[in-house]
Amino acid sequence: MPDDPGPIVSPIVFLTGSGFDTVLDTPALPGDAGRVLLPLARAAIASQLGFAHSADDDLPWLKSSGATFITLMLGSKLRGCVGTLRAHRALVEDVRANAVAAAFRDPRFPPLEAGEFSGVSLEVSVLSALEPMSFTDEPDALRQLRAGVHGVVFEYGHHNGTFLPQVWEDFKEPSDFLAHLKYKAGLPPDFWDREVRLSRYTVFKWREINQ
Repeated sequence: MPDDPGPIVSPIVFLTGSGFDTVLDTPALPGDAGRVLLPLARAAIASQLGFAHSADDDLPWLKSSGATFITLMLGSKLRGCVGTLRAHRALVEDVRANAVAAAFRDPRFPPLEAGEFSGVSLEVSVLSALEPMSFTDEPDALRQLRAGVHGVVFEYGHHNGTFLPQVWEDFKEPSDFLAHLKYKAGLPPDFWDREVRLSRYTVFKWREINQ
């Protein structure tokens, strides 16, 4: 059994961003959903480490299907991020599975250690349905993206990748945002082809604020 991390103080739930764009399908969530989803994500990680952490998992809306991304931050640095783009299971199951994957199976990072547990902060993003975009060329596609609002899925052959809306904090211009997304998908930043497919989505997100 790992060493006890000490008492885990309930984090402050902080709702950020503008939520779902009205043109996209949205799951039905209560206004205080973050106060349920964040403890669920933390409890799933705690269980893998052998720690006890309580969370309410029996609310009716948690049984509706949902797609989520779970992000772990250690200080100001990313410590893991894994998610689901298309809803295919109950929201409660998606949160738990992605939390565990973000903590222990993100290939960019070593598995989270017990000593890090109390120091990481979690963010839960619940995605709207994906909206396939229709465009004539890259400039037309860029005009349809709203900075700070839209997440984007890029697809071309076997190349694919996504950026959550939070990534706009690093890339203010749509052209920079999409260029880095193409690079993430394994293509040159200036790549373009008429077979490129783009989808956009929006999120509600909640973040733990460590005191």
